[in-house]
Amino acid sequence: MKELTIISGKGGTGKTSVVASFAALAENKVLADGDVDAADLHLILAPDIKHEEDFRGGRAAKINLETCTECGECLDLCQFNAISPDFVVNKIDCEGCGVCVYFCPVQAIDFPQNICGKWYISETRLGPMVHARLGIAEENSGLLVSLVRNQARVLAEDRGLDTIIVDGPPGIGCPVIASITGASAVLIVTEPTLSGLHDLERVGGLAAHFKIPTLACVNKFDLNEEMSDQVSDYCARNHIELVGRIPYDTAVTYAMVAGKSIVEFSDGKVSDAIKEIWHRLEDRFLSHCVAGKGSGRGPACQRLAARSR
Repeated sequence: MKELTIISGKGGTGKTSVVASFAALAENKVLADGDVDAADLHLILAPDIKHEEDFRGGRAAKINLETCTECGECLDLCQFNAISPDFVVNKIDCEGCGVCVYFCPVQAIDFPQNICGKWYISETRLGPMVHARLGIAEENSGLLVSLVRNQARVLAEDRGLDTIIVDGPPGIGCPVIASITGASAVLIVTEPTLSGLHDLERVGGLAAHFKIPTLACVNKFDLNEEMSDQVSDYCARNHIELVGRIPYDTAVTYAMVAGKSIVEFSDGKVSDAIKEIWHRLEDRFLSHCVAGKGSGRGPACQRLAARSR
């Protein structure tokens, strides 16, 4: 099974638009929205939810006032000032460390798991999708990303599908690490700006650290061709294969308003560029992973992995 994760060093680079187009072009795939903090792939794919479950992650203390003797031990021990003088725990301030629970002399503090959000299995016009929604101010987004990816693998195995396309989160934090660890390959979507180049360096370094085959494409490259050339130079120096450049076109905005990917919406220059990128991914990596039985041992997999070392 092949798993391609699309990420970016910052938000707003067009990552989800690229993923939606790949969804329209790929066959035998499961889609996974790993950007659980700000999921938006569903806005284009209009999923029909078939299954949903609560996501539980982390814990927060809760004092049973009927049992509590108000000895003050928990007040002294809490390093986050999460317990008020009347022995009520502020859920937002509580870090879930459990110290108060462990040391309470009368065992008056419960420690239940939090319901942090929901995850879903849906059908879309472009295939099955696993996605999720993290609650406001909730934590454990990395754990939820891992859950989404695991469920996508289960769904792919059950349906005999051989490709998983993951819309990963931006940045270099825990959710990103959870979205790329163990992936067959990573595609970084960047843009021709100084911040885009800086963030490419950060997220490219992250992927290299985990020795994951890494590719890149430049979105809206023609807005600043000088910076696009700098991005190309950086990729060449750091063994990141640049698989394409996508031009700027207002048709992308009209496609989003229509709730479609750009390759469904029009046959213009943007669609042609994305199709070329997808075909390169298939020819140079995805299709050849089958030679290694999906384990990353195929010839293209080996070449890309060597570049990431």
